[in-house]
Amino acid sequence: MKNLKIICVGKIKEDYLCRGIDEALTLIRRKCPVSVTECADEPTPDGAGRAAEELIKDKEGQRILSRISDEDYVVALCIEGKRYSSTDWYAHLHSLKGRLPGSLTFVIGGSLGLSDQVIRRADEKLSFSSMTFPHQLMRLILLDQIASWVRTGS
Repeated sequence: MKNLKIICVGKIKEDYLCRGIDEALTLIRRKCPVSVTECADEPTPDGAGRAAEELIKDKEGQRILSRISDEDYVVALCIEGKRYSSTDWYAHLHSLKGRLPGSLTFVIGGSLGLSDQVIRRADEKLSFSSMTFPHQLMRLILLDQIASWVRTGS
């Protein structure tokens, strides 16, 4: 694994989330190179139908896919993904660490989720809960879990 990449839709505006994200990134960067790439989100009109929502996800998905390399191992965060205990997830990350030719790349979609194209490109789907979280908060949760993994001796 060359490094960790986080690709996400949208910017973080809430100060408390920015502080938490910055703190987690500082901890991670002590042990591992990590980059965060924000893709522009598409506005979702009130009352948008299913077809309009799919078009929005497709546009966001194309932005995400343009930032993924062929050799990247992609983990899509989505509610239907696999769930781990923290200990099992740390072990899984450790097992991936030594065998990946490219980056370990985590993808967080926008408010409507990820496009089918991004989910098909993913090597793995990951879920932190059956509950739905705002995508901005999900970035903090993901980075906090990665920081905890790094602290355990990744």
